[in-house]
Order: sequence, then C-alpha cells, then structure tokens
Amino acid sequence: MSAAEQTAAKTANKNEKVGEVVSTKMAKTIVVEVTRRVPHPVYKRIVNKRRKFYAHDEQQTAKVGDVVRIVECRPLSRLKRWQLRDVIRRAVQVGVEHPALETSADTREKKTVKKK
Repeated sequence: MSAAEQTAAKTANKNEKVGEVVSTKMAKTIVVEVTRRVPHPVYKRIVNKRRKFYAHDEQQTAKVGDVVRIVECRPLSRLKRWQLRDVIRRAVQVGVEHPALETSADTREKKTVKKK
C-alpha cells in the first residue's frame, strides 16, 4: 500500500458527527451539540437525545448556529477528542442592520404624542 492509500484508509475509519455549534467562547475550541432521534425503550416513542462534543477549530471559522461536521482525532486536551472537518451550513444572522440604515434612522425626527 502506498502512503496516500494508508492515510485514506486511516481517515475512512474515523467517526464523523454532524451537529450545531452552541459555543465558541474558548480559544480554538467549539462546542458542538449532536442530536439523534431514538425510540424510548419502553414506550417506543421517538425521543431526541443530545450530546455535546468539544472540537478543535484551528482557524476559528465556525460561528454559533453553524451546522458543522466533526471528525474523531487523538486526544488534544482533557475534553477535546474531535476536530472540525468543515462547515456544512452557515447560521443566519438576525438583527444585523446595514450601517447606512442605522445613520438614517438616527437622523429621523421623532414625533411627539400629545397627552389629553
């Protein structure tokens, strides 16, 4: 086997998970919440189970709300055993206004309401 085939075989066997980024407050670390749907053992109702994984993000590209793919790696710290592979879908930023719109809103005159 060539070196390229060996590295491809190593990466093919690693676990991958897809989840949502819930925190980016640590340096080069993201917290990814992975949700899976499993039937309840007794009642057979579908239940959402969640688990948080700490993953290494070297370039700090992931933001809160992004859907990302993480891959298993060697232990990097006490909690980090995963590494960011790629960002699948970016989060939509709500409430961010254009700077030009903010200045025009400030210059508007406010109407006064007369009290009776």
